Amino acid sequence: MARIAGVDIPRDKRVVVSLTYVFGIGKSLAADILADAGVSESTRVRDLTEDELAKIRQAVEKHNVEGDLRRENSLNIKRLIEIGSYRGIRHRRGLPLRGQKTKNNSRTRKGPRRTVANKRK
Repeated sequence: MARIAGVDIPRDKRVVVSLTYVFGIGKSLAADILADAGVSESTRVRDLTEDELAKIRQAVEKHNVEGDLRRENSLNIKRLIEIGSYRGIRHRRGLPLRGQKTKNNSRTRKGPRRTVANKRK
């Protein structure tokens, strides 16, 4: 397995697909990285030479990926919570923050249903 940005990428897949296993690299960024490194997208990871791997690693280092990107995201959320913005309050309560309705849906953010037992009269 080849290691790029601290992540073992799969050997049997094409390089453009394998790069997407790194947090922060999607399909289009993977294609751009391979174009910068001068590596064909159709090449399998197991067929890469050490020189090509080094070029890919250099191209990936130019971008904010994996641990640094995760840290940046968590700090951004923490900042929103600290300043008490609307989005920060929604983060704190575990509710959706992009204007979705919460009466019927949003089970992913709210978690499993918590029902109150029926009181007998």
